[in-house]
Amino acid sequence: MTILVLGGTGKTGRRIADRLSARGLPVRIGSRSASPAFDWQDRSTWRDALDGVTAVYLSYYPDLAFPGAYDDVKAFTELAVSSGARRLVLLSGRGEPEAQASERTVRESGAEWTVLRCSWFMQNFSEDFLLGSVLDGVIALPAADVPEPFVDVEDIVDVAVAAFTEEGHAGKLYELTGPRLLTFADVAAELSRATGRTIVFLRVTPEEYVTSAVEHGVTLDEAHGLTHLFTDILDGRNATVTDGVRQALGRPARDFTDFARASAQVWKPQAR
Repeated sequence: MTILVLGGTGKTGRRIADRLSARGLPVRIGSRSASPAFDWQDRSTWRDALDGVTAVYLSYYPDLAFPGAYDDVKAFTELAVSSGARRLVLLSGRGEPEAQASERTVRESGAEWTVLRCSWFMQNFSEDFLLGSVLDGVIALPAADVPEPFVDVEDIVDVAVAAFTEEGHAGKLYELTGPRLLTFADVAAELSRATGRTIVFLRVTPEEYVTSAVEHGVTLDEAHGLTHLFTDILDGRNATVTDGVRQALGRPARDFTDFARASAQVWKPQAR
């Protein structure tokens, strides 16, 4: 099968593409810089990206909870299946009603499906999103003091690759979390221990966060969307640990301490 990996240059997508390619499977990268290009905001790019594709890793940027995501996912899923895609693996989010609407679209598509309903990524602190904050030593977010079972992207990728290459994952919804709950203050303490630096969490107002995010190059719409995730989704509704990684892979989920130790070099000041 030819597998289209949407978000093929992102945290999960690039890892999935690399591992599938290493297994000798034909992979097509779904991104604006690929050829043919794929852009969620330009539906005219979708058909060429799907040409000859029989399976899709479906990840939506920036998040399934953002306005317009459901309509895009529904239209894309219908086009993908009518174009010959027989297997869909959807990256979804926990506690997001908007994401669950997209899940239903995929489950009712007529294709084989696997849903990966994930908690917040550990790699948000080491790649792109919050890397600059960690390097600055202050993780300033409009998040309450509630715990989250952060999940290692490597676990998500292992499950996704298994869904494409092994039997037994079709029709499964895996809720993927890390093995324990951590607040953002706990995360800051973990990162401090791993790096030998002082890293703190600072709670800010949504308005302060939006202003700061825009100053650092985030679009206004995306800044408001992220604020929604921090203030509404991270409200304690996801403060539970699941065994989805073990269900899918037969092993425990990776712990944040191990992630922090393995990534410590990324957070050295000279890494900028």
